[in-house]
Amino acid sequence: MAVNADLQKERNSATFNIEKLTEVLYDGKAMVKRRRYLQKIVLEDKYLTSFPPWWNRDRNAQYDIGVKKNVYFTKLIQDLNITDFAEQFYLKEAGGHEANPLGLHEDMFVPTIEKLGTKEQIAKYLEPAKQYKIIGTYAQTELGHGTFIRGLETTATYDQDTEQFVINSPTVSSTKYWPGSLGKTSNHVVLMAQLLSQGKCHGIHAFIVQIRSEKDHTPLPGISVGDIGNKIGYNAMDNGFLRFDNVRIPRRNLLARYSRIEKDGTYIPAKNPRLAYGTMVFVRALIVGGCSKSLAQACVITTRYSAVRRQTEIRPG
Repeated sequence: MAVNADLQKERNSATFNIEKLTEVLYDGKAMVKRRRYLQKIVLEDKYLTSFPPWWNRDRNAQYDIGVKKNVYFTKLIQDLNITDFAEQFYLKEAGGHEANPLGLHEDMFVPTIEKLGTKEQIAKYLEPAKQYKIIGTYAQTELGHGTFIRGLETTATYDQDTEQFVINSPTVSSTKYWPGSLGKTSNHVVLMAQLLSQGKCHGIHAFIVQIRSEKDHTPLPGISVGDIGNKIGYNAMDNGFLRFDNVRIPRRNLLARYSRIEKDGTYIPAKNPRLAYGTMVFVRALIVGGCSKSLAQACVITTRYSAVRRQTEIRPG
């Protein structure tokens, strides 16, 4: 593809070696070569390049194509045996502008099971999750509680007579609101809720809760769930809402590697309660990285446009 003459003129006037700067930014020659290899795979893939331009799609099309592309990416990554997380992430980024409706499943649901689950819970949930036989997300943020995690109002009250937790959304502000992959995609969630037992609140804990049928994807009894609608951006992601009305789950659904509830309701705390937030902190770091990438893209677009835009000549008088 021919480069605009004005843009090429600006590039030719650079006072530094562009290739060497690229190598500094991407950790050396070998890494630059690897990234270009991954980028070439995406740019030459007939399926990934068959979709219409993203800027003319309505929201349903954005979501639909986002799902299709990322299902395709999952198989492509397996076929290419790409095991490095950063390379998997880059391959998907190179493949389009859509958000990944399966992203919260891959980056939060699966890692939380791995990090907080017991051996028995990992044996039950991890392999089905990795094979996408169940699809989950991370249901933490509430309508009235974003970063104020200690203030979450969703409750999980232990009933020792049945050895079950009773999940409730007691207020409007306790509605889970904004989690990605919740509006349409997920049939399970890692639920962050206040654990109550023997009349005491033991703080925020993680539970695995099924919210939709695995057969027809309809909401289960006591579950109100849906998509929050159009947003200013990021519309390929199905950010959603979720409410619970006396939803019962077994005691074993509390992710219990570090803290647990005994059959009689006795609470055994973790040595360090901060362990419950590992997945959230990891994804917050990813978000910061994503913002830096978006800022870099905006700077590149602005700089290139300033080099090629022509305006009416200035005539004195």
